[in-house]
Amino acid sequence: MKKLLLLFIAATTLQANAQQHPAPFQKGDRVVFVGNSITDGGHYHSYIWLYYMTRFPDRRITCLNAGIGGDVIGQINDRFEDDVLSKKPTVLTLTWGMNDTGYFEWYRSDGKDTMQKRIQRSYNNYGIVEDKLKKRSDIKKIFIGGSPYDGTAKFNDKNIFPGKTQAMSEVVTFQEQAAKKNNWPFVDFYHPMMAINQREQQQDSTFSLTPGDRIHPDNDGHMVMAYLFLKAQGLVGQPVATMHIDAGTKQVKQAANCKISTVTGTTDGVSFGYLAQSLPYPLDTVIRGWGNKRKQSDAMKEVPFMKEFNQEVLQVSGLKAGRYDLLMDGEKVGTYDAGQLNTGINLAENPRTPEYQQAIQISELNEERWEIERRLRMYAWMEFNVLREKGMLFKDNNAAMDTVNAYAATNIFIGGNRDNFSRARYKALREAWQQEMNVLTDKIYEINKPQLHKITIASAR
Repeated sequence: MKKLLLLFIAATTLQANAQQHPAPFQKGDRVVFVGNSITDGGHYHSYIWLYYMTRFPDRRITCLNAGIGGDVIGQINDRFEDDVLSKKPTVLTLTWGMNDTGYFEWYRSDGKDTMQKRIQRSYNNYGIVEDKLKKRSDIKKIFIGGSPYDGTAKFNDKNIFPGKTQAMSEVVTFQEQAAKKNNWPFVDFYHPMMAINQREQQQDSTFSLTPGDRIHPDNDGHMVMAYLFLKAQGLVGQPVATMHIDAGTKQVKQAANCKISTVTGTTDGVSFGYLAQSLPYPLDTVIRGWGNKRKQSDAMKEVPFMKEFNQEVLQVSGLKAGRYDLLMDGEKVGTYDAGQLNTGINLAENPRTPEYQQAIQISELNEERWEIERRLRMYAWMEFNVLREKGMLFKDNNAAMDTVNAYAATNIFIGGNRDNFSRARYKALREAWQQEMNVLTDKIYEINKPQLHKITIASAR
């Protein structure tokens, strides 16, 4: 009995010390991503939602941006009720630390002591947020160890802050321990992204996932973050579809996450109906966002997303040797030899397929939604980082506009947001923007249902 008791205690202790992983989002979830400018102006949450839009077309969820540029955890605490909980999350992700670990303060003669006090203040403010989270058992919490500051890339000599890398590492450790203490899931962006930087910089000293300012990830960096999040949710290996047809016997050897119907043909070619239950993940090949240098698709050089998350495999065995055209709905989308088809080809790599073209439409609609949401986040920045401390939170009157105008000439951030605020301060316009986003999201979930396609493998001419 004593031995059994000791084994039970050991197993319980091991389970308590193990880091919990976040569960996949479920139908109806409202996922609110809370953070600073990396969340505010970034794409990782939009890329995550795009995965769910295409991979789980009937599992409708809502992802909401609750990042504000420049925020430390104390400021997140100040807006927690009005800006975060007001969005009615069923799931809440929290990341912070980039601004808490300072910038030019590290150059001061007392920089190290100053930053130690500042970081300790952040820990204290986090404690207030933690207490608020503990009271909300109805909300699932996910902590994110944020993307790293890159002080080693050689693309320029700007924004190199001694001590910041170590401070960020310590904050991420604190976050992981805080999540573990409360048995809340933790997703680590920091260490995997640091490892990618270090690996790539061995070949190219100018490489960085944050090539603009060492702080903000580029489009590829945000796709890496989405990859890490989805991987933490245990979604690796879920195929878009997997199909294996034997042309000689006209038998369906495998049909995973899809339905195959009406197989006809011979060893000279084969034809069949194909209805997938998912769509391929469309990768953006356009550089988006002011100051960015890379595309979302560039992340494929940095993480094995295609292998682990984007497999739509067509395998056709039993064909005679030779070259074959692949037609979908009568349109040629590629040419392959019998050996390639026998091994299997990944249709998710082919942007000419009708299902990939369908997925691109979803991606573009999602980008439109993201652009509109950015206007609302810029409005939130003005409210919480400028007007709140002046007693004008949500006043949105002429006095508030006068205050913004007064500071715009000397503060580039206020100046850059002034025009947006001049429109967003009107409730009717904000409501119209929200309605636009609702229409776009409705359209996405209307057109994201896979369609029946006819696949034909015919001898190439």
